[in-house]
Amino acid sequence: MDKNSLLLVPSGGLANCMRAIVSAYHLCQMTDSRLQVVWFQGWGMHAAYSDIFEPLTKENIAVREATAWDYLINDRPRRHNLWLPYLPQQLYYKGGVIGEMQIAALQQQGFDFVHWLKGHHRYMSCHFEVVTPPRSLYRDFFTPCEPVRKMIAVYQQQFGEDVVGMHIRRTDNIDSINRSPIELFIKAGQEELTAHPDAKIFLATDSEDVKKEMRQHFGDHIITSTAEATRDSVEGIRAGLAEMWTLSLTRKIYGSAGSSFSEMASWIGGNELQILER
Repeated sequence: MDKNSLLLVPSGGLANCMRAIVSAYHLCQMTDSRLQVVWFQGWGMHAAYSDIFEPLTKENIAVREATAWDYLINDRPRRHNLWLPYLPQQLYYKGGVIGEMQIAALQQQGFDFVHWLKGHHRYMSCHFEVVTPPRSLYRDFFTPCEPVRKMIAVYQQQFGEDVVGMHIRRTDNIDSINRSPIELFIKAGQEELTAHPDAKIFLATDSEDVKKEMRQHFGDHIITSTAEATRDSVEGIRAGLAEMWTLSLTRKIYGSAGSSFSEMASWIGGNELQILER
């Protein structure tokens, strides 16, 4: 890559990777830099970029799948790889390396990411926004691949005249479990159906128990996936993306605290987001 460029390694789950890419792209816009995204598969992201998205059409950005060389040089240094990429990165990028664990502290210190990148070839790994892009940038940035678009279409066929969205995050997200109990979503659903008796509720969740309980309360008003909730396969990641996009098409989203998934759906659709928390 030439000078005035950033190599980004997004990390985390689907929504985290998406916001890292859009934020880095906006940073590159601010510095007239090129962005190269190296897409690694691993925990939380068991799919290639091309398995879930169409190729990006924006200028000055390219996404490629990680190669064996990338695993040696550009992977995030951590216990999993014995921190082996650390030294090659420091040498190749001449110290211009920011890892995901540094970003929050740098932001609190008022670090100037624009000055850091401008005129240089830099490396960054992250799972959230380093600079805040216009929310409208999210709305046309990514395009789901055809299999995902077909899933979205199936959900839309069940919508009716009015539909609200709910994202109830569970499994390993203790913050969401503690701050956004299911009782809050049940109450919100009851209030919605009192005001709009014919409304549907589109439910996105990673918990089969949540699906069962919500069906017991709301019956045919609930629209949700009939497949088991999992993010450990390509099909599971595609299903998650389809749920995110479908949430973005609803009138309003009731989301879980501590989850970027709810936010991402709202940014894509430009619809109202209300986080339900104690």
